[in-house]
Amino acid sequence: MKIVGICGSPREGASEYLLNRALNELEKEDSFETTFISIKDKSISPCTHCNECAETKGKCSISDDMDEIYKALKEADGIIMASPIHFGSVSAQLKAVIDRCQAMIMEDLDIFKNKVGISIVVGGDRSGGQELAIQQINTFYLLNKIIPLSGGSFGANLGACLWSQDDGAEGVKEDEYGLKTLDMTISHFKEFLLEFKS
Repeated sequence: MKIVGICGSPREGASEYLLNRALNELEKEDSFETTFISIKDKSISPCTHCNECAETKGKCSISDDMDEIYKALKEADGIIMASPIHFGSVSAQLKAVIDRCQAMIMEDLDIFKNKVGISIVVGGDRSGGQELAIQQINTFYLLNKIIPLSGGSFGANLGACLWSQDDGAEGVKEDEYGLKTLDMTISHFKEFLLEFKS
């Protein structure tokens, strides 16, 4: 099964570390083939809502690095979106990716149907908007027939929520509780995919 992880951080740091940690855990299973995509090295313009993709049935009017992401998302069985918290929300970079997926949806309204998605979010504050950001990602999943998963009750109710203490990857490595939410979410993701997709 193919898993694509999209890191929505504009810089190297906690989000990238956590996403790689998740993908490395999945790679321990022979059933999973993972792809890591970082937005920080890519040129991705925001959606202009020009509606050309609706007229052309999926061809976006913007030609940029989003083409690589379209291909990975189409092939994926599972999707992981990771983002830092920017003013209580996902990063502008990840939001641009989400909005540009409109072109894929205009190609086929069921293009995402029954893919499985999880979220990893990390803030400089313990309570800085992590759950709101997960709900934003989950809204994208739900609107497009992607099955959203969390890590379950008593620890990871909505997904992986972490705290970097404004110290990037080094700070998040010390967040024992947050890392537990990541482990729970990845474990549920893995179990669900193996059962649902087999």
